[in-house]
Amino acid sequence: MTKPALTLYLAAPNGFCAGVDRAIKIVEMAIEKWGAPIYVRHEIVHNKFVVDGLREKGAVFVEELTECPDDRPVIFSAHGVAKSVPAEASRREMVFVDATCPLVSKVHIEAERHHEAGLQMVMIGHTGHPETVGTMGQLPDGEVLLVETVEDVATLTPRDPEQLAYITQTTLSVDDTAGIVAALRERFPAIVGPHKEDICYATTNRQHAVKAVAPKSDALLVIGAPNSSNSRRLVEVARANGCDYSMLVQRASEIDWRSLEGIRTVGLTAGASAPQVLVDEVIDAFKDRYDVTVELVETAQENIEFKVPRVLRETSGAA
Repeated sequence: MTKPALTLYLAAPNGFCAGVDRAIKIVEMAIEKWGAPIYVRHEIVHNKFVVDGLREKGAVFVEELTECPDDRPVIFSAHGVAKSVPAEASRREMVFVDATCPLVSKVHIEAERHHEAGLQMVMIGHTGHPETVGTMGQLPDGEVLLVETVEDVATLTPRDPEQLAYITQTTLSVDDTAGIVAALRERFPAIVGPHKEDICYATTNRQHAVKAVAPKSDALLVIGAPNSSNSRRLVEVARANGCDYSMLVQRASEIDWRSLEGIRTVGLTAGASAPQVLVDEVIDAFKDRYDVTVELVETAQENIEFKVPRVLRETSGAA
């Protein structure tokens, strides 16, 4: 039986970013150095496939430091943690390694710098997201006001409207964030912004690639976890740019093939915490059912790499 023809537009860049790659290496190298089990506070990155793979190697994932024994090393996830977490680990004399993405750490440093200058912070982010919790936890209670939408800006009650600065979660929608920033600047003209956009390069690049793919796709699939902020934003970006049928799937087994009957073009991308193996798996699943032509739609190239902490590099022999 002849397979129907289908063009698969593969958005690029997609998949792992430098911060995710670094965080996973940190866990793997920690297991190599200290042996299993290694404890990891929160999922190291938001991807079940990755987390399950590390669990098989000896990582134990917990939500709080109270779940970790004193005598085993603990890794802090790529999303970052409040200052109270490493402080408690130090008090307990635990061995710990911070896998916070350097671009998230940059936002932490910005927040502290503005706080030292006497400014109250406004954070644009999602309530309860680990990165938001960690960033807000860099400063004393009340020093960071959280907004999620343009509407939230109207209800802000800062200590002094003339002494404000804003920061953002690194995995937000570029377009949505621009609207919130505009609202903040309109209501608080003196508000200070970051020297460079807080939304990370990988989030921005993946959203731009989806914008290029979405208008010519009958359907678009984003490979990523339901709790992955950057992956969920890609679905939203695709829908906002002309592809109404845009869905998040964790892997090929979750694809609803019946809903794709009759389509001729499919866009495909992956969130920054989704590994290449899952992208390949989805492409192979389409090839099993269709006569597939894969067309790469590349809008940027990435060559960024973040080094792992020296304590791990020295032991493993890595450069």
